[in-house]
Amino acid sequence: MVTFSSPLLEGTLIQRYKRFFADVRLAGTGGVVTAHVANTGSMKTCGAPGDTVYLLPTPDPKRKLAYNWELTRIGDGLVGVNTARPNHVVAAAVRAGRIEELKDATFVRQEAKYGANSRIDLLLEERRGNKQVNVYVEVKNATLLAADGSVAFPDAVTSRGLKHLEELSTMVAAGHRAVMLFFVNRTDGLHVRAAHEIDPAYAAGLKRAHAAGVEILAYRAEHTLEALALGARVPVVV
Repeated sequence: MVTFSSPLLEGTLIQRYKRFFADVRLAGTGGVVTAHVANTGSMKTCGAPGDTVYLLPTPDPKRKLAYNWELTRIGDGLVGVNTARPNHVVAAAVRAGRIEELKDATFVRQEAKYGANSRIDLLLEERRGNKQVNVYVEVKNATLLAADGSVAFPDAVTSRGLKHLEELSTMVAAGHRAVMLFFVNRTDGLHVRAAHEIDPAYAAGLKRAHAAGVEILAYRAEHTLEALALGARVPVVV
């Protein structure tokens, strides 16, 4: 679980622009502030003008912007838009033994160097017989609600994401274990799949990685206005 450092402020999204900026009209005061958007994707289906959003105040004089956009209310549910959060939530869940597929693995560290000039989100270790092997876990924030009711990834073309799949496959070939974990950061969506309609190269890469032995998992987020935690497993269609 990751707890927000201070109470979130409710507002109405006016616009997102230049990728990393969002203008928000705060509830109550009616004042307009500019929030930082920690999300490099298109953010389709998780933040449109007029949506209710929640900002985290970040009163650090070294920062240019005093707010982070954390959540969007869509219908009766919440969508997490800060892509810096999932890695920490999954790391906490691994440490607590809450991910069944990784319960026998020991947490080593986050953002470990591996492969060809890459970094893995989570590096774990586990015993395989008499041998100690690495477990490489890549975490992706999945928020795109597709027309067929699935949650699809990515929401924009990602050559970096394709590279990660290739790196994971290389680790499997070297005798290690590799996991692609989709963090479903919204409360709706029947299952998870690759967004072939947006990035066919990534969709094909996911199939190749799966065939090469990369494990594909998905878990849904549990949201409140106070914290973000790991919830139940979600089916994946490769």
